[in-house]
Amino acid sequence: MKPFTLNFKPRHFWLYVVAAVASLGGLLAGFDMGVISGALPFIEDTWPMNAITQGWVVSAAIVGSVIGAAANGILADWFGRKKIIVSTGIIFTAASFFCAYAQSVGQLIAARILIGIAVGMVTFVVPLYLSEISPQKVRGMLVSLFQLAITAGILLAYLVGGLFAEHAHNWRWMLGSGFFPALVLLIGISFLGDTPRLLISKKRENEARKVFNLIEPESDIEAKIQDIKQTLDSGKTPAKTPFRAWMIMPILVGVGIMFAQICTGINTIIYYTTTIFKFAGFSSKIGAIYATIGIGLVNFVMTLVAIAFTDKIGRKPLLYIGLGGVFIGLLSLGFAFRYADLLGDNLRWVALGSVIIYIAAFACSLGPVGWILVSEILPLKIRGLAMSLCTVANFGFNFAVVLSFPVMIEHIGEPFTFWFYAGIAVLCLFFVYFLVPETKGISLEKIEKNWVNHVPARKFQD
Repeated sequence: MKPFTLNFKPRHFWLYVVAAVASLGGLLAGFDMGVISGALPFIEDTWPMNAITQGWVVSAAIVGSVIGAAANGILADWFGRKKIIVSTGIIFTAASFFCAYAQSVGQLIAARILIGIAVGMVTFVVPLYLSEISPQKVRGMLVSLFQLAITAGILLAYLVGGLFAEHAHNWRWMLGSGFFPALVLLIGISFLGDTPRLLISKKRENEARKVFNLIEPESDIEAKIQDIKQTLDSGKTPAKTPFRAWMIMPILVGVGIMFAQICTGINTIIYYTTTIFKFAGFSSKIGAIYATIGIGLVNFVMTLVAIAFTDKIGRKPLLYIGLGGVFIGLLSLGFAFRYADLLGDNLRWVALGSVIIYIAAFACSLGPVGWILVSEILPLKIRGLAMSLCTVANFGFNFAVVLSFPVMIEHIGEPFTFWFYAGIAVLCLFFVYFLVPETKGISLEKIEKNWVNHVPARKFQD
């Protein structure tokens, strides 16, 4: 058995710098997910809200995310990945300021829609960017950096929530703090180039050579350029659109992966962590917020596990492990609330343990692996548009789940709400087994050739 090693090589230093800076976009997305959890109870002190209004305050960012993801898929193919990432930094910086100074629930919802536009843009373009700059042997690890940054953003948001919880204007400080990571992304990405595959598609081969020399200095650059050009040429068609019938399947699989990632309930846990812990018996808002910090830490650490193993054992094994753990965590959380009277004061600890199991399982599988797969399986000729479609689906599912969560809690109760998501996890296991291909160690160009040749997902080959 080979000893475990990370695929870090000193000559890849600039590759990792580029990947780390681009991944800061995930930090913004994660910060937005996590910060509303701590801010929501204090927003309710300022403006009392019913379940629907509460759902809109949380899910307004998701509405914006759908707009951002939908509007920028074609733009990413036209103008490049880098310019879209720069735009997200500008929008997020302005929107954080507007959130902090909102004077009504309506203004807050509008500001969160604006933040969502930036999140939607960055969520589809950063995994795309990372996938296209990464050598195939470390592609899973580098694309996982996006999810690691999301978990870091969530943890940062929870820490910010704890820092400002007892401060005057607490929720305003929490939401306004997003200004600072947005500024860091904006400055960092300004110094980076675009991806070689995008540059070659725009007939800018000399620029692509410079990027390849920076990120893969030991590779046969001319062979890579010819391989990419061949893939682009094979997608040409006399019709006005580059779309072909074989492209339907990878897009459907990508949308299915987004369904599995979101509809197993992750954002009900992330957005409503503080609320769930209050339901479970954490008597104060402050105590519930501090409990979420521990959840954020687990989320971050387990994402590191995924980064270490996704290029070692593959994407599908991690998905099997993760979906099994998600099912157990949701089932346990449902039983905890169902038998709350028997558990008494122990309810909060059983609920906390169940959420930890859930988060740990999700963080080492569905979170990072979902974005790895959709960034790998989509056809190069329409990759920006297809990635946008998958991201729109992600946020569409997200909107439905987050908006409906407080309503489901109100009408069917906590146990059946969490058991509903557990049932979805079981269905997703079958989907992964039959329809999701294993892409570990296969180049993006070879993945596309498998789709073109109608190779079944369970028989993909290098």
